[in-house]
Formats: sequence, C-alpha cells, structure tokens
Amino acid sequence: MASLSVAAPNFTTSFLGKKLTFRENTKLQNCCSFLRSPRCAAISYGGNAPKFPRVSVWDPYKRLGVNQDASEEEIWGSRNFLLQQYAGHERSEESIEAAFEKILMTSFQQRKKTKINLKSRLKKKVEESPPWVKNLLDFVELPATEVIFRRLFLFAFMGGWSIMNSAEGGPAFQVAVSLAACIYFLNEKTKSLARASIYGLGALVTGWVCGSILVPNIPSMLLNPTWTLELLTSLVVYVFLFLACTFLK
Repeated sequence: MASLSVAAPNFTTSFLGKKLTFRENTKLQNCCSFLRSPRCAAISYGGNAPKFPRVSVWDPYKRLGVNQDASEEEIWGSRNFLLQQYAGHERSEESIEAAFEKILMTSFQQRKKTKINLKSRLKKKVEESPPWVKNLLDFVELPATEVIFRRLFLFAFMGGWSIMNSAEGGPAFQVAVSLAACIYFLNEKTKSLARASIYGLGALVTGWVCGSILVPNIPSMLLNPTWTLELLTSLVVYVFLFLACTFLK
C-alpha cells in the first residue's frame, strides 16, 4: 500500500477543491518537468528568435550595414529594420542599439567640434584683419535671436503697411514711425539720445541714397506698376533702419 502511494501520488489542489486522478497527476508532472527544462527557458528568453550575425563587429557602421557617409535617415532606417528583424533576441537588440547610439554620439561630437573650429577661425580672421576692419567691427554686435526676429517683424510690418497704403499716399508717416522706433532701440543700447539720433538719421539718409541709386536700375518687369519710386526707396530705408537698430552698438 505504501509503495502504491509513492508510485502514484495524488496532488490536492485548493483551487479545484478535489484530488487529482493518476492520469491528471501524470500530465501535471510532465508539464512541470517541461517548464523546468533548459529548452523551455531558452524559448522564454528568445532562444528561437533569429540571432544578429554581426553582434561582435566592432565598427558601428558595419554592424548596422551602412556607409560612414550615410544620411541620418538611412541610419535610422537600418536601425529600425534590424530591430524588427531580430526582435526577441535580447543580445542582438542590445548590439544594434549600442551601434546606433555610438554613431549618434560620434555625429554629435563632430558637429560640436565643427562649431568650435568655425568660431576659432572667425576669431583668427578678425585678429589678422587690418586695423580699420577691427575698428569697424567694434561698432557691431550680434544680439539674441529673439531680439532680431522682433525687430525684423516690426520693420516688415512697416513695409507691408506702406505697400497697402501706396495708392492713398506716400509712406512718409510709416518712415517717421520707423525712424522713431530705430532711435528708441538705439537709445536703449547706447544710453545716449544724441548718439542714437545720429545713428538713426544716418541710417535713414544712407538708406534713402542707396534706394535712390538702386531702385531705378531694377528692371520694370520685376516691379509692380503701381509702386512708385518713393515707395521702393522707403523699403530700402526700412532695411537700413533695421540693421542699424539691431546690430550697431
């Protein structure tokens, strides 16, 4: 009786509320043996998934199968394709991601180095330039991008306003408003109303003279027939006022 109990044990399951038969016990033991087997563990961890053949390739470009001069779209496309093809194999996925991240890091470092080299080259060119160029550059500054776009929008609005009202009258009022705005912005930087006024009036006169010379040389087929010489010259003036109040110190 004792040997029979050992040969055919019965398992009591709380969730079924009854004792299993000999056949059910055999099925349960086979299932447990399968779950503990190495083959089952391999399947659980992607053992049947295809393995990436270039896992041990050191060069990240060769690992992803792209050239070193490949575009960013090609690199992303190769990475996504390989991840889909070898999905489920953990080591293959890690190898593909590592190569992709290494390429991105290398590209970022090269861009950063290029920017630094460009700045150093410009600085070197300025230092090697003649004295009059250095003196001229002392009057110029590069403001924040937000400031540039704000003032560009203002003077572009003045130009559009002048064009829309060209049939009713000349752009004298718009030019006066633009000159006042230019002097205001210059006064904020120079803290000198007299100096700001000189710069603003100088930009106005220079723009008007350049416009009077350039506009007549533009082919008439490129211009609207209703646009007068005064209107076109005022558009050139807006450009000079924008440059003066934005980039002059």
